[in-house]
Amino acid sequence: MTSTSSANSGLAGNRNARDDALGSAAHLSERAQSYAHEALDQAEEKLRELRGTVDPMVDKLAGNAERLARQSMDMAAEAKRKAQESLSRYADVTTRYVAEQPVRSVLIAAAVGAAVALLVSSARNQKRP
Repeated sequence: MTSTSSANSGLAGNRNARDDALGSAAHLSERAQSYAHEALDQAEEKLRELRGTVDPMVDKLAGNAERLARQSMDMAAEAKRKAQESLSRYADVTTRYVAEQPVRSVLIAAAVGAAVALLVSSARNQKRP
């Protein structure tokens, strides 16, 4: 295998890992937002039911809770956006490094693989009676 094909393989693997990570982050964020929206909808429905029987102070507290829930959702969306930007930025830096240093990248990957294999082997040996 040549260093160019190793670099291309490393770049493709890095891109796939980046795309998988971004996809997973987006999926988790969408699920979290979906759960938050469902919870907010249920809370709003309950609030509407209760508003007919509660005094003005409780109405005020419910409005504050609603406002805080919406602010929390906005903050979660902003955190998702920032996390995706950071992940994308780190993936781009890694991709660029692999393209610029293909041999070093392969050696680093091999060293990390060997270290993980040693850790797994050591853990297995310690579990045996």
